[in-house]
Amino acid sequence: MSFDFDRVIDRRAVPGSKWSRYPPDVLPLWVADMDFPIAEPIRRVLRFAVERSDLGYPIHPAPTEIPKLTAERMAHEHGWLVAPERVEIISDVVQGMYTAVHQFSEPGEGVIVQTPIYPPFLGSVLKQGRRLDENALALGPRGYEFDLDQLRDTTDAATRILLLCNPHNPTGRAFRREELAALAALAVERDWIVVADEIHQDLVWGDRRHVPFASLGPEVEARTITLTAASKAFNIAGLRCAVAIFGSDELKRRFCALPRHLRGGIGMLGIEALDAAWRHSGPWLDEVCEYLEANRSYLIDTVREEMSGVALHPPEATYLAWLDCRALDLRPSPFEFFLDKAKVALSDGATFGAPGRGFARINFATSRAILSQALEHMAKALR
Repeated sequence: MSFDFDRVIDRRAVPGSKWSRYPPDVLPLWVADMDFPIAEPIRRVLRFAVERSDLGYPIHPAPTEIPKLTAERMAHEHGWLVAPERVEIISDVVQGMYTAVHQFSEPGEGVIVQTPIYPPFLGSVLKQGRRLDENALALGPRGYEFDLDQLRDTTDAATRILLLCNPHNPTGRAFRREELAALAALAVERDWIVVADEIHQDLVWGDRRHVPFASLGPEVEARTITLTAASKAFNIAGLRCAVAIFGSDELKRRFCALPRHLRGGIGMLGIEALDAAWRHSGPWLDEVCEYLEANRSYLIDTVREEMSGVALHPPEATYLAWLDCRALDLRPSPFEFFLDKAKVALSDGATFGAPGRGFARINFATSRAILSQALEHMAKALR
């Protein structure tokens, strides 16, 4: 079937974060949440659960098909062989990140975060009393890249964990195999645990391909915890269900040593929606990716033609774009400038770490009508 992604859905009537934070005259293009109708297979399982009044406690996650389904999906989509018994259902990727930092490091020990970065990466380190080993990405000819020389200099024997965002939020990089392999070699050399957030793995553009970090070889896999979900690609973040994939039995044992009730419960609707997304919603995802690629091209062209002084490295993945407004010196920040002058809410670059000052992140996963209106308002404010 064909899906109408041009249809503008009134989402202000529900208490979702994206559309309720700002006044009605503001167009919200900030949090990573799509404005599209959800896939019919997901809608069907949720409707069926409500109609049969089946909203009680879920079966304990272990007997579900999710671990096997995860392994099948990783093999089919990414050529990565995963052992189902090394898959653990968790409530969301951020919870998995916090748990990994808690279980694999001690207060005062170092955790590497590569900025600019999705803000919960920073929170998972600082809010748990770990040392932030900040390794800013370097801006190269093809976009943001790992600065391995700096990484060697800014870490020491007390560094325990490398937090990796692959594909990268907010810069949109889909790191190439050789880039990841060089980073993996350093992780092996320094004996780091790698926690890889790969939640955007299904949203990669053009000829780029997602390379799971744990797929780089047995020695790399054995030290890697991969966190992913259907929430970004299928727009079901509110249902709170994700998976952690462990490269060894020992990693899983240490992670799960934190009791499940401390890690948070998983609702039945989240489990069923994840199953419906990965098992039956591929045609929807194919069409939404086609629509997103068109929005991406439209955004790139509009920024280049209508927003003089704003620089943009075309995102290779995600439905997020990282707008470099430093040359314009927008006061007090690009985020506040566009909110006040254009009535468009973006994500404040400063919240992504110090290298994000002077930047703003825009979410282009919306109808073309909303996107074009927002970009028109932004261009007019700059003029």
